Amino acid sequence: MYDTYPKNETAVRVRWIIRRDYPEVLCIEEKGSEFPWTEDDFIRCLRQRNAIGMVAETKEEVVGFMIYELYKTTIHLVNFAVHPDWRRQKIGTQMVKTLVGKLSPQKRKRITVEIRETHLPAQLFFRQCGFRVISIFRKHYDDTSEDAYLMLYKYQDPQEKQNIKKEDLLTRVISGLRDLNNP
Repeated sequence: MYDTYPKNETAVRVRWIIRRDYPEVLCIEEKGSEFPWTEDDFIRCLRQRNAIGMVAETKEEVVGFMIYELYKTTIHLVNFAVHPDWRRQKIGTQMVKTLVGKLSPQKRKRITVEIRETHLPAQLFFRQCGFRVISIFRKHYDDTSEDAYLMLYKYQDPQEKQNIKKEDLLTRVISGLRDLNNP
């Protein structure tokens, strides 16, 4: 059987979190976060009506998780982590793709996430996934005086994306023709 994933991409299944996942999720949180949540923090968050938890698993092992909240037009990512031993294998990217798949032009059109100003790897990861900084929250965190960057991913209709690519190509062709005519 042929592997359909690139060598640096591990196949994962993203599913709803269940209580028996908590020990693995807490381990990932402890190993991957400078300011880790406790089990009570997870339980308190997930008890909210609009909160959803999901895990990424490979071969029956939980290797990542995400907690997000649903609002009328927005999905807000509250906590997100991949086990340090499983990073750089596109697991986080697959989790973000799962969230992006929940967007639609009729309902939720964007995903937001707050990233600590000192957490450069997270900033770069989300930027690579299509998020952009839209705001800065000054002294946002209780445990430090750090600022937070609010990052946004906006839904884009696949047909609209294709039209933009065509327009971009046409602009480049016209620009190239101008360059040829004006040596």
